[in-house]
Amino acid sequence: MKNQTEVKEIILVGFPGLREEFYPPVSLLMFLIYMTSLSVNSTVITLVITKKRLHRPMYVIIANLAVSDLLFDTITLPKIIAKYWFGASMTFPECVLQMFLLHFLNGTDSYIFMFMSIDRYFAICQPLRYSQFITTRVVAMSCCTCWVAASSTALWTMIMNAQAPPCGYNRINTVMCLNIEVTALACVDVSIIRKATFVFAMFIQFVPLSFITLSYITIINVIRLSSSSENWRKSFYTCTTHIFAVTIYYAPRIFYYTTNEIGLVFNADIKALVLCLHNYVPHIANPIIYCLRNNDIKQTFRTSISSFLHLRVKDKILPNTITK
Repeated sequence: MKNQTEVKEIILVGFPGLREEFYPPVSLLMFLIYMTSLSVNSTVITLVITKKRLHRPMYVIIANLAVSDLLFDTITLPKIIAKYWFGASMTFPECVLQMFLLHFLNGTDSYIFMFMSIDRYFAICQPLRYSQFITTRVVAMSCCTCWVAASSTALWTMIMNAQAPPCGYNRINTVMCLNIEVTALACVDVSIIRKATFVFAMFIQFVPLSFITLSYITIINVIRLSSSSENWRKSFYTCTTHIFAVTIYYAPRIFYYTTNEIGLVFNADIKALVLCLHNYVPHIANPIIYCLRNNDIKQTFRTSISSFLHLRVKDKILPNTITK
């Protein structure tokens, strides 16, 4: 108990093998990643909220995904950047809170991907019934359900880990407070916590992934039998981009959790790199895949930029006219 009370702060090491002279470029890269994520996801959220033409089911789902991704990056990247820039640390309660938010937002992403595949199923396989089943109200309620369902599992994980505080060793050899890393600091037996968390993590990954796989198999089969070659190409292109987004989200996560559970040992820097790739790459790729390649959003974005520039020019010309 004495050792447990002595641990007052948690130190995120980041990349354990990274030499000090590489701190500035690595932290700058993380800062640029965060700024990119902030820019693209904020743009998507703002457009969907402010533009009436985007108040449609698919865009509501995309906006929820963008909110989740942006929140995830905001609670993780500034912490590790502050560590490299200022040597900042965090308390154990802050670490547990971050862990809760990470599992919460990862679960939300997973459920939203599942709901997105259901939306695509009705849009492509049941187009005449799409407006009957997939309405803006139904989508809003379903997205709220995704957030609530993800929070319940994450809350249970946080409560369990809060009962196993670190004692003595307080360094986490990665870039964020994950359950696997936090339980490794405890002095008590955490085998039950680790196994239970792994089961819940696999449930959150595999159940939505099963629905997604089944949906896209059905969608691709319907597309294959489509008589219209133009519709076939358009639908197939949409599906392949969505499948790519799903793959870069799920594959590294399942690999990361599975290798830790079966005890495969990897270099700590490689593990930290994989963790960064499977979290931050999808958060930048999702808006590009789902939005910036979408004609409605591209047109809305261009119109908004044109209107903004027109107002700026008008504001500059008007004072000059008044002066004359």
